[in-house]
Amino acid sequence: MKQAADGEGQGLADGPIAVSTAFEGSEEISDARRFARAFMTDLRAQHGLPVSERAEATVQLVVSELVTNAQKYAPGPILLTLESNDGALEVTVWDSEPALPTVRGADPGRVGQHGLEITMAVCRDLEMHREPVGKRIKAAVLLADHTVGDEAGSRMM
Repeated sequence: MKQAADGEGQGLADGPIAVSTAFEGSEEISDARRFARAFMTDLRAQHGLPVSERAEATVQLVVSELVTNAQKYAPGPILLTLESNDGALEVTVWDSEPALPTVRGADPGRVGQHGLEITMAVCRDLEMHREPVGKRIKAAVLLADHTVGDEAGSRMM
């Protein structure tokens, strides 16, 4: 796993804070979750950003689902980027497979292949784009919990 960071020492008003890491295929999914957890800890401790327990668990779930799918369906390396932006943590995964994933129809008898459905259900936004090589999937998770009636938390209950 190779890592790079942007925004070292940035304050709250200095813009987005991002880190990236590349997986060559031999790492465990738990490494990706640990990477995300460490970034969220840094957002709290070094940058003073609110990161709820719900957000921390949700980001780790999304990272796990997206990296698992990339490892399963795409040959070659995987790039994971985490970026705090506008009160959300954006999880972006690039892999070398150009085919975009599709959500399957409901099937209570199907075992597995629910990762995209889960990701869509827990994220504020989900974008998928083909790249000149491969594809990029970006999911955004709100960092702070909101009460019903808050504009940013209107989907939260």
